Amino acid sequence: MKSSRTHAGISQVVITCAAALAVAPLIGVVIMALGEPDTRDSTIRLGNSFHFGNFWDVWQLADLGTALLTSCKISVAVTLLTTLLAVPAGYALALFRFPLRGFLFVVLLGGLMLPNEALIIPLFFDLRDVGLTDNLLGVVLVETALGLAFGSFWMRSFFLNAPFEVIDAAKVDGANSFVILTRVLMPMAVPQLLALIVLTFVWSWNDLLVPLVMLSGGRQTTAPMTMATFQGQYTTDYAYLSATAILTALPVVLVYFVLQRSFTHGITSGAVKG
Repeated sequence: MKSSRTHAGISQVVITCAAALAVAPLIGVVIMALGEPDTRDSTIRLGNSFHFGNFWDVWQLADLGTALLTSCKISVAVTLLTTLLAVPAGYALALFRFPLRGFLFVVLLGGLMLPNEALIIPLFFDLRDVGLTDNLLGVVLVETALGLAFGSFWMRSFFLNAPFEVIDAAKVDGANSFVILTRVLMPMAVPQLLALIVLTFVWSWNDLLVPLVMLSGGRQTTAPMTMATFQGQYTTDYAYLSATAILTALPVVLVYFVLQRSFTHGITSGAVKG
C-alpha cells in the first residue's frame, strides 16, 4: 500500500514538472506579446505596463483577419475531403479482399514515411502545369493528398478491430457494404472520426510549407505566413511576432477545447492493432 502511494506521488511530481515545462514557453510568448511595441530584443522580461494594443496593431498591419479567413477555408476544406476519403479507404483496406490490397497498403505506408519536403517541389511543377499554383484549390488538393495516408491508416486500424459478429449479423439481415459502413460501423467510429478531424484541422492550419510554395504569387496568405511580416533580414519585432503567433493559434485551441473529450477518447481507443 505504501509502495503504491509512493509510486502515485512520484507520478504526480513527474507529470507536474512536465506540465510546467510545457506551459513555461507559452507564458513567455504571452509576456513578449504584451511588451513594448518595436521590441528587437528576444529576452523575456516583465515591463511596467501591458500593451494589449499590440494585438490590434498586428491585426491591421498583417491584414490578419483576411489571412485567418484564408486559413479557415483551407483547413475546413482539407478536413472535410480527408475525412470523406479516408473513411471508405480505411474500410476497404481493412475488410475487403481484392487484388494488390497488400501493395496498396505498402504504398500507403510510403506516404506516411516520405517527408513533405521531398514531395513539395515536384507537386509544385505538376500543379503549375495545370494552373493550380497561387490558388487555394491547389493548396487544398496537396494538403488532402498528404494527409490522406495517415487518415486511411487511422480508420483502417479502427475497422480492423470492429466487432465482426455485428458485421456478420448485418450481412445476414441483407445489408450491403455501404449500409454496413454508414449505419453499423460509423456510429461506433465517432470518437476515432472526431480525433481524425481534430488532427487534420490542426495539421492543415499549422502547415507553412505547402501554402508558402503553392501561394508563391503573394496574392493570398495564410495565418502562419503572416508572421513573416515582423521578421526582417537583420531584426525581428518580437512583441508583434508573439502577438501574431497567439492570434494564429487561437482557432486551433478553440477547436481542441470544443472536441477535447472526444479527441482524447479517440486517441486512446485508437491505439489498436493494425
